[in-house]
Amino acid sequence: MSKTDKLFLAALTCFQPFGPKRLEKIGRSFTSWQKAFETNFQELAKTAIGEKVVDDFLKWRKDFDLEKFFSTLEKESIKTVTLEEDDYPKNLAQTYDPPPLIFYRGSMKDEESLLAVVGSRKCTPYGERIIKTIVPPLVMAGLKIVSGLALGIDTLAHSATIEAGGRTLAVLGCGIDRASIYPPQNRPLAKRIVESGGCLLSEFPPMTPPLRQNFPRRNRIISGLSKGVLVAEAGEKSGSLITSRYALEEGREVFAVPGNIFSWQSQGPNRLIKEGAKPVLEAGDILEDLGIIIEGAAAENTQDKRAKDWSGMSENERILMINLSSEPASIDELHRLSRLDMKIINSTLTILEIKGLAKNIGGGNYILL
Repeated sequence: MSKTDKLFLAALTCFQPFGPKRLEKIGRSFTSWQKAFETNFQELAKTAIGEKVVDDFLKWRKDFDLEKFFSTLEKESIKTVTLEEDDYPKNLAQTYDPPPLIFYRGSMKDEESLLAVVGSRKCTPYGERIIKTIVPPLVMAGLKIVSGLALGIDTLAHSATIEAGGRTLAVLGCGIDRASIYPPQNRPLAKRIVESGGCLLSEFPPMTPPLRQNFPRRNRIISGLSKGVLVAEAGEKSGSLITSRYALEEGREVFAVPGNIFSWQSQGPNRLIKEGAKPVLEAGDILEDLGIIIEGAAAENTQDKRAKDWSGMSENERILMINLSSEPASIDELHRLSRLDMKIINSTLTILEIKGLAKNIGGGNYILL
């Protein structure tokens, strides 16, 4: 396919009713996408996409600024890859109804070692700890992390991957031009993803707003790119469960981290485990299931790493570390468990916070990071 023809296919995707199925019918009826874009009513109606859709397209085409669209792609450094090209992700190409064209910024590589990590936008300290514990070993073992750039678990997954020196892909339910990236709070993160060698991608053209109906389609791409999906925290009606259902339909692995049965944020993963998802307690559970051999630093489990970190600690720091967990603990409770003096507890907690090992979550309550 020529560069010009790719641009016209990209332009056709700007007409919202032209989804993968209609574009497939159009593609079979014309020798080029440019001809399809510029054709008349009679020729386009022969494709059996519906006369009203054809009529609406021709009205839309009159007002569509083709030159401005092409200019935006160039200005925003947005590239495209089609289903016919070698760089199109093979995992996604093998799914039902793959998008005929993907818009992307950054580095698009045909990689198969991709794992989706998804979860709640309103994650708890427990969810944060899950990501910070499980994602780095996965990255060190060679997996690339896919997520949706949403707040909460998605943000943590992208950030943890970058901090571990890995490559992460963000799939958006809107345009990937800078003004359209959603949520706006994550525009700096989107920039970091591209600068670190990762990729932003979407089946939606530039200037597409984050419409509610776009996100199930976004979720299908997240699962389609990946060998498996890890659900960290999610309510029973979370979009993360939509992603996991797509994964099951495509024969991909579904992993879930169990949680407190009384926490609504753990209802989704717990339900998935009950229905047959594979429970995950550490990164090795995922790597083993995917047949990835753990070597070198990636073979360290969390306890081994913590033991190394503890080697330079004072006795008081070790005592508090033993009594801290992902569940909030008050200073009074730490005093009861550790039997340390209150002044020592306060000063030691400050040291642990500086080291990034503990966190004050408010109200005099602390958790282990």
